[in-house]
Amino acid sequence: MNKKMKKDVKLSPSAIIAVGFLLLILTATLLLMLPISARNRQSTPLLTSLFTATSAVCVTGQALVDTGTHWSLFGQVVLIVAIQIGGLGVMTLMALGKRIGLRQRTLLQESVASFHVGGIVRLVRFAMRGTAVVEGCGAVLLSFRFVPMLGWAKGIWYSVFHSISAFCNAGFDLMGPISGEFTSLESFVGDPFVNGVVIMLI
Repeated sequence: MNKKMKKDVKLSPSAIIAVGFLLLILTATLLLMLPISARNRQSTPLLTSLFTATSAVCVTGQALVDTGTHWSLFGQVVLIVAIQIGGLGVMTLMALGKRIGLRQRTLLQESVASFHVGGIVRLVRFAMRGTAVVEGCGAVLLSFRFVPMLGWAKGIWYSVFHSISAFCNAGFDLMGPISGEFTSLESFVGDPFVNGVVIMLI
């Protein structure tokens, strides 16, 4: 009598982290390809979306299209969420769960390059709370410049986006509609306040 043996395929922590990043990149790519993600309401080509999503998740700051002029608000939200998750590390999101087993703790340890499993969940949660506080403070400070310049809604959005992008060292900006495509923060070159806040966030 032949019995089919089921083999348990277990990925290493490094492989699971890589798969997590890959899934995040593919999800962001598909969302960026949607017509709603572009200002002109046309689908963005696959390679452009894939390149942008990969750059956002891996926080490299490379872009084929100007973030502020090409992507709609929906597309910008997709980008900043990808930047935030990529900056924190995909596996750190597991720390938000209530029950975390040894395998999940090992993954967290690997994702943050810690030497010890003990206290890793507490450390990651502390890092996430710290990130929220610092990014929140950065957004409030930047709003003193962006709100008077752009109005409440747009000014707050620009403040939040640039605070997260700077803290994650992502290099993405929304200044295209204001100072021209791919100009980044060049129009604030003589503004010590904006430069100081961005420098501290980075």
